[in-house]
Amino acid sequence: MDSNNNIRNKCDTGEAQPRRSFLKTAAVGAALAGAMLMGAGQAQAATTWKIQSVWDAGTVGYDLFEDWCNGMEEKSGGELIFKCFPAKAVAADSNSLFDSVRSGVLQGMNPFTLYWSGKIPASVFLSSYPAGPDQPHQWDIMFYSLGMLEKTREIYEKFGLFYVGPIQHDSNIIHSKEPVNSLDDLKGLKLRVPGGMVAEVFQAFGASTVSMPGSDIFPALEKGTIDAADYVGPAVNWELGFSQVTDYILFGPPGVMSIYQPVDLMDLTVNLRAWNALDPKLQQLVEDEVRIYSQKHYLTIQKRNIEAMEKFKEAGDTVNRLSQEDVTEWRRKAIPIWYKWANKDEDARAIFDIQVEYMMNETVGYIDESDLEGVPGR
Repeated sequence: MDSNNNIRNKCDTGEAQPRRSFLKTAAVGAALAGAMLMGAGQAQAATTWKIQSVWDAGTVGYDLFEDWCNGMEEKSGGELIFKCFPAKAVAADSNSLFDSVRSGVLQGMNPFTLYWSGKIPASVFLSSYPAGPDQPHQWDIMFYSLGMLEKTREIYEKFGLFYVGPIQHDSNIIHSKEPVNSLDDLKGLKLRVPGGMVAEVFQAFGASTVSMPGSDIFPALEKGTIDAADYVGPAVNWELGFSQVTDYILFGPPGVMSIYQPVDLMDLTVNLRAWNALDPKLQQLVEDEVRIYSQKHYLTIQKRNIEAMEKFKEAGDTVNRLSQEDVTEWRRKAIPIWYKWANKDEDARAIFDIQVEYMMNETVGYIDESDLEGVPGR
C-alpha cells in the first residue's frame, strides 16, 4: 500500500478526527477568551465624572454628598462613576466652578443655585427668594408638575450646561452679635447675605449688605467686620463655629425658620456634552437618583438641625423671632423687587410667571391682585 493509500485509510477510519475536534475546541476557546477580553475592556471604559460641591470637607453637607456620589458606581452596574470633590478642591471659587463645568474641566457641580444670579438672572427664581414660595413641597410641585424643570433646562443649555434637578437643602438663618427683634432692627446692620434679590430687600430695610464665601464668614464675624451673617441652617452653622462669634439667631414667626430664603435649593448641574454622551438609561438613572438624594439630604439635615439647636441653646445662644406683621411688611417691600429681577431678561420672566400664577392660585393664596396694583414692570 502506497503512502497516499495510508493517508486515505486514516481518514476513512477516523484517525484524523481528534485533530478536527482540537481545532474546533480551540476556535471556541478563542472566541470565549475574546468575549472575556471585550467585557474587561467595557468595564475599564466606565464613564467617570468629576463633580465638585460647594460644601467644605468635614461638614454634614459634604459627607452626605460624598456618600451619594460613592454609591453611583454600584447603582449603575459599574458603568458610571462619580468622583466628588469638596469646595475649592479643583475650582477655587464660584465663578471658576461655573466655568470649569462649562469647559469640561469638571463634568458636574453641586452648587447653591442662587450663586448664578449674576450670570443667569433666572436663577434667583430657582431657589426661594424673599416672601416667595416658602415650603419645600411647593418647589417640587413647580419643578416637577408645572413645567419649571423643562424651562430651567432650556435656559441652562444656552450656557453649555444641563440642569439635572433641584436638591432640597434647608432654610437659611441669620446669626448676629446683637438681637434683631423686628425689621426696624435691620437699619444700619452690617450683614453678610448671598447678594442679588435677597440683598436688595435687606437694603430696603436699611441694612448694609456684603457678599462673601461661606468660608470667610467666621473670621469676618470674629473680627467685627460684619455684625451678622446669613448662611445655611443650624446643623452646618454649628459645625462652622458660629456660636463662638455670635449670640443670637434670627427666625421668622413660629413654624418659620426664614422669611428671606426659607427653601434654599441646591442642584446637580453637569456639562452638556458630558450629559449628551451618556447612555439614555444612565441619564434616567442620574435623574432618578437626584430626586432620591434630594429627599435624603433634606431629611437628614432637618434631623441634624434639631440636634444642633439644642447645642446652640446649651451654648447660650438666644433665638429672636420676627412677627407675622413683619412678614406682611417684608412681602410688601419685596414684591417690586421681584418684578425688577423678573424683567432682567425673558428667561427670568418665564420662570417668575410660573411662580406668580402658582402663588395666586387659591391652593396657595400668598398674593392677590390687590398686592400687585401699581407695581412697576408688572
